[in-house]
Amino acid sequence: MNRTIERHLVLWKDSPNRQPLLVRGARQVGKSFSVEKFGKEHFQDCVTVDFDLYPQFVDCFSGSLEPAKLCTAISVIAGKEIVPGKTLLFFDEIQQCPRAIMALRYFFEKLPALHVIGAGSLLEFALSAEEMRMPVGRVQYLFMYPLTFAEFLEAAGQQPALRSISDHKTDGAYPEPVHEHLLSLVKVYLTIGGMPAVIKEYINSGTMVSCGRIQASIAMTYRDDFGKYAAKTRILHMQNVFAMVPKMVGRKFKYSHVDDTAHARELKEALELLEKAGVVYRVKQAGGSGLPLEAGASERNFKVVFLDVGLMQNLCGLSGELLAASDVLAVHAGAVAEQFVGQELIANADPSVRPGLYYWAREARTSNAEVDYLLSSGSHVLPLEVKAGKSGTLRSLHLFLQEYKAPLGVRVSQANQQHDNTLLSIPLYALNSLAKTLQAILSSADSLAGKPG
Repeated sequence: MNRTIERHLVLWKDSPNRQPLLVRGARQVGKSFSVEKFGKEHFQDCVTVDFDLYPQFVDCFSGSLEPAKLCTAISVIAGKEIVPGKTLLFFDEIQQCPRAIMALRYFFEKLPALHVIGAGSLLEFALSAEEMRMPVGRVQYLFMYPLTFAEFLEAAGQQPALRSISDHKTDGAYPEPVHEHLLSLVKVYLTIGGMPAVIKEYINSGTMVSCGRIQASIAMTYRDDFGKYAAKTRILHMQNVFAMVPKMVGRKFKYSHVDDTAHARELKEALELLEKAGVVYRVKQAGGSGLPLEAGASERNFKVVFLDVGLMQNLCGLSGELLAASDVLAVHAGAVAEQFVGQELIANADPSVRPGLYYWAREARTSNAEVDYLLSSGSHVLPLEVKAGKSGTLRSLHLFLQEYKAPLGVRVSQANQQHDNTLLSIPLYALNSLAKTLQAILSSADSLAGKPG
């Protein structure tokens, strides 16, 4: 599978200001596969130090963290030479050896010519348990997620469909047969999700039942991980939050809905750990008056998005067969569509920084309003509404446009693409090109108005 992150790995490799790299993301999103594929394609050799599979590597870091000594010990055990400029040194499952994370700063300071990448899942769990600080300022990060819809299309051999999206012009609808075909592919993706193992099984077998079994197995692996890294008092809270978040997508999050017998502080800590580990994402309530959105975001009022839409539905007890036979977008009163959009916004953002999601709400006795997501494009804050069907009222979106004088609103739905004055309607399958589309429309509008973009 070709992944978008590979382009960023190449940029990192060729950067004159390169630092050791940590690839961060939830378990089984494809970190190890992508790094090793990159190593084989762009280096003479790739030396993988898998701390989970070969625990003896951990002992190499029990004494000195001098890079030259570490490389000598690793070379002996791995049976491979480590040559700066020619070898990629890859520390896999690095959370199993916190001292290896500490060692990254010394690779940067004492052996900068060597390309070093670490990857791990639930890093925050291990680091919290060890009470150890990350080597800030000495390490770069790339965040990785499940396959996007565009990556799924390429993996599934749907290159013509992918090209039809990337080559589409900003204005105008897709040809109706193409539009319907792309929607049918979205509905497949909404059922199986973006976890690489599930997509591989779908490509090989085409059966939703076997995909569901793999999804259930992945979910069980996550639960087992909580027991490995979390303190005993935290495990139950983390398991409860993990189980409930898929059922709460699209709604304002309340700790009492997770467990009304637990203290909110304990559930908050569990949620924050899952968020740092990339399993859950908060969608914070924010104002629409200016950027950055985080500056006006609320820590108390938020919604949630889960790691993956396929896992989300599996954890809600919905089988692949049932979903395939129904209108998957109508499930959970539209929460599936909101999950998909949030997931795509996260995965298509800058992978070098931790993503942020925001929504807007106004709570009043006579006029409640809510916009599903807020976007930043150039100097503008734009409202985005998600509709599961091809139609639906946009009262809150228009209210936002009027109140904050935003130049454009976005509706994401099953309807075909259309741009009409202050409303851009895009189909669900075109989210990966949303940033490009917005930039083109807003640049044109600003030029006509004589304003900078």
